[in-house]
Amino acid sequence: MDYRHLGRSGLVISEIAYGNWLTHGSQVEEDAAIACVGAALEAGITTFDTADTYAGTRAESVLGRALKGERREGLEIFTKVFWPTGPGRNDRGLSRKHIMESIDNSLRRLGTDYVDLYQAHRFDRFTPLEETMEAFADVVHSGKAHYIGVSEWTADQIRRAHALARELRIPLVSNQPQYSALWRVIEGEVIPACEELGLGQLVFSPIAQGVLTGKYLPGQQPPEGSRATDDKGGANMISRWMRDDVLERVQRLRPLAEEAGLSPAQLAVAWVLQHPNVSAAIIGASRPEQVAENVKAAGVRLDAGLKTAIDEILEPVAITDPKRVHDNVPVSRP
Repeated sequence: MDYRHLGRSGLVISEIAYGNWLTHGSQVEEDAAIACVGAALEAGITTFDTADTYAGTRAESVLGRALKGERREGLEIFTKVFWPTGPGRNDRGLSRKHIMESIDNSLRRLGTDYVDLYQAHRFDRFTPLEETMEAFADVVHSGKAHYIGVSEWTADQIRRAHALARELRIPLVSNQPQYSALWRVIEGEVIPACEELGLGQLVFSPIAQGVLTGKYLPGQQPPEGSRATDDKGGANMISRWMRDDVLERVQRLRPLAEEAGLSPAQLAVAWVLQHPNVSAAIIGASRPEQVAENVKAAGVRLDAGLKTAIDEILEPVAITDPKRVHDNVPVSRP
């Protein structure tokens, strides 16, 4: 495993992080989830990402139990707040009330006194940003979180939050966006803003919900049990890629992966790690062997010719429009 600083902060994290979106507490049994966390620890992963809303709050609890007994100082535990965690009108968003209640609930479920990074899971258009950032400042100053991050925010939203964070003397150090060789919308505006301000990217779905593994073939139905057939496993997100023109081009990456001595999935993870603003790629797993396989992308450096070849193959189907960042920003209350 290789390790990197999170943005320009002093926090060092594993360049491959383990995330439990869609798996812990829902898609896999707890024994399998704990085995996956064990495989991540064995592979040198020290960075674990979750959120209060995953699996209706169960994912945090499973992760907390899986990490019980590990040396806390040797781990970086990240969680998030925004999406609904209950039926009440205030059980959502980035109000002061929800943030202050949510951090305590997350710490209880995770079985820890603090998280290393507390992230705004989306931008809240219905709460003043000043209120949100002041609440985050109180979380940091109380010792319940060391750093603050955001997820799927636009460049303008990040700039506004960073200015307030400086005034409040709290470290806003990261953005967590979707990013892969197929979904590149952050490159136009978000990454330049983050490079300027010192934020690093913690990217999720580096394998494009499994499409870049090459297991989905043009002209054929998705394999039974795959994510494309599982409504709980992100089938709605993967649908944008389930077109023959996309799948055919993904198949053309296989010879490049073989030439580099990598699986297609490892090639996809290594591709996102080539970007200097990417601090970590978040992988998920439903089986321990998936963890062991994907961490082999750590430390891989693709030569310029190989990366160019990948980009040229995917260029006609890759999504790069920076305005598509708004695709994942809700316009109504969650």
